[in-house]
Amino acid sequence: MTQIKNEKKRYLSGLIAALGCSILWGFLPIYWQSLKPIDSQVIILYRVALMAVCCFFLSGITIGFKNTLMPFVSDKKLILQHFIAGLLITANWSLYIWAVNANYVIQTCMGYFLEPLIVCIFGVVLYKERVNRHKKVALALAVAGLCVMVVGYGEFPAIALGLAFSFAIYAAIKKNVKTSPLQSLFYETIFLLPIALLFITKLELEGNGALTSGINTRFILLLFSGLLTALPLGLFAFAAPRLPLITLGLTEYLSPSISLVLGIFIFKEPFDAIQFSAFVFIWIGLVFFTFGEVVENRDNKSTLDAASDEGLKDSEVTPIE
Repeated sequence: MTQIKNEKKRYLSGLIAALGCSILWGFLPIYWQSLKPIDSQVIILYRVALMAVCCFFLSGITIGFKNTLMPFVSDKKLILQHFIAGLLITANWSLYIWAVNANYVIQTCMGYFLEPLIVCIFGVVLYKERVNRHKKVALALAVAGLCVMVVGYGEFPAIALGLAFSFAIYAAIKKNVKTSPLQSLFYETIFLLPIALLFITKLELEGNGALTSGINTRFILLLFSGLLTALPLGLFAFAAPRLPLITLGLTEYLSPSISLVLGIFIFKEPFDAIQFSAFVFIWIGLVFFTFGEVVENRDNKSTLDAASDEGLKDSEVTPIE
């Protein structure tokens, strides 16, 4: 009974973290838009450097600086795992910002809708996770929405697939990470920190960096990029080992949905019938997914109650006649 309670608590905490991560990611375009006219390459470099520093100090405060560094210097497998994860997430960030600046906004949107589906597929293929009928319907509707996007777009979505697969593989790697979320994020960025600092110094000395953009308020805002990157990724790292990849993937549809709404009503980006049709398919899928989660939680509660009743029966003392 205690084990069931712990599993339920672990699942619920992971689900809350995953939803918090997606909501933060969904609203982050407002922050990135506010950094203009700082160049996107400069933003990426500062983001990597500040995230490494931010995660190191936050991890040191929570678990101690010695404990933060000890696993990193003693486990070669851990080093390789985080090195690959760091390359993947940095590539994902870089591709996204480059694509937006190159006017491939539709493909980036498609990529972030496609990514949770690939995460779900990885969960089935790599971890043999089971799918209830509600999630099967949700996946089918997501596929339908993505097909509408691909067919309507009329080109092979290379950027979208790059964004989707880079983060899906990153999610699969994070599934088996045993270090704390902040430790994990620090390890992912520490390899890239010297490179980022080298290029930041070069750009600033040449007059092409953030300090020379001429707008001090933008530079101050840029200093929060590490924290605003670490926070949602920390929530994601916390959620990944606590949730099936199927659940983790489907909750991530919330992020591009929020960003799409922001794009239409805040940033006034064009939104055609093809995008709207795909959006409707995916949101209907989310309704099925949510209903499936409610059913699963109800079944889990019934199982917990039954186990509790059984435990009470077993604990009863039979009177001696």
